[in-house]
Amino acid sequence: MTSGRRPKPQNQALAALLDGQGMSRKGLAYRVNLLAAEAGLRTAYKHTSVARWLAGETPRDPVPTYIAAALSERIGRSVTVEEIGMGASPDGAPSGWGFPRDRCEAIQGVRAHWSGQDRARLADRFAVAGYALPVTRWLAVPADAATAGEGGRRCGREDLKELRESAEQARLWDARFGGGDWRLSSVRQCLRERVIPLLTGTHTEQVGRELFTITAELSRVVAWATFDSGHTGIAQQHFIQALRLARAGGDVERGTYILTTMALHTILEGAPDQALDMAQGAFHRGRRHAAPRVLAFAKLAEARALGRLGDATSASSALSRAEALLEEIQPGTHDPMWISYVTYDRLAADATEIFRDLHNPKAALRWSEQASGMSDEVHTRAVGLRLAVVATAAAQARDLDQALDCGHRALDVLAPVSSARAQDYLRAVTAALAPWAADARVREFAERLDQRLTHAVVKEVT
Repeated sequence: MTSGRRPKPQNQALAALLDGQGMSRKGLAYRVNLLAAEAGLRTAYKHTSVARWLAGETPRDPVPTYIAAALSERIGRSVTVEEIGMGASPDGAPSGWGFPRDRCEAIQGVRAHWSGQDRARLADRFAVAGYALPVTRWLAVPADAATAGEGGRRCGREDLKELRESAEQARLWDARFGGGDWRLSSVRQCLRERVIPLLTGTHTEQVGRELFTITAELSRVVAWATFDSGHTGIAQQHFIQALRLARAGGDVERGTYILTTMALHTILEGAPDQALDMAQGAFHRGRRHAAPRVLAFAKLAEARALGRLGDATSASSALSRAEALLEEIQPGTHDPMWISYVTYDRLAADATEIFRDLHNPKAALRWSEQASGMSDEVHTRAVGLRLAVVATAAAQARDLDQALDCGHRALDVLAPVSSARAQDYLRAVTAALAPWAADARVREFAERLDQRLTHAVVKEVT
């Protein structure tokens, strides 16, 4: 006599990932326990637990997310709970990596993503492969058809105005105080509490387009701030959601801008080759839709990627194209305010870093002189980063006095900025000064930097 209970299906997806990476059952269980402990949850999984998962058992939420995170670390790219054959968590919160073709599914995904931010840290590791599907799908179809919304709360012009002001204020806060500044937490709260009800509410086609575009910008700002504060994997998820929102709003120009920012993120994560494809794709997809300043930004990102790759000729060509696009801008023509910070001064600051990366300090220092118009009261972080780059370029030129002068000025400007990225730039100055390590002035700078970094850690903990 046979039992009426149907056997659970084997989890072939999880088995394939484990076998393909040579990860043992014991090793997976051990890593899942560590991730759970980091999140404040006590677990005691063993190799026998993994055997049950392979046999078709799905552990209770949020353990599937820990399993996916453990495999992400092993493989070096993002792995979702869907990919390990365990579906979404019971409350539907996704990992943030999805880019559904269907607009309604995308809206629900964004909604679930922003509602479940407390789980995002489980996948806080950048994986360049995580951008492959979103970028491909956006380049193929950059805009959804406009539709009206029928549901809960009605979204009107006053709502759009408030959200637009929030996005601009957040961008200014990020530029002045850094991504780790406490003020930016209000933007995340805005997305969870104010925006989510509007996305699934009632609105006209036009209001819907504007709503999704503004929300895309809010998500982009949060993404960049999150990256700046050192949480790279979480930032990647926010960028993906921002790009999908731009597509939902039918805004190719905004999508071009967001994809370019994603390319910069990828460059700074050490993958310039992939970033080059992203920047070039953004430019070519947006050239019939985007304003010259947006296209100049894409070319600037392309130049930065080429600089990291050591291609001086192509980097110079892309930089010249960006400069020409800025010169095309005429009064009275379409020129979005939300990208007004991309000026000749910004181009010169980026060129300074490009030629530093190309080990051409003479050109880097010459470009830096042309970036002096940036205000450290408004663009505090950008000015501080440029000074740090100039310090490293001066060290390449064997000019210790200028390197130390710019290094100290960078420390002064960046003092009020909460930014893990700024700390990395300052550490690069110390590394560039290594040939003069015995010099008392260099030791003094290193000690001052150590004090700054210690203060930053204390400030973050408190």
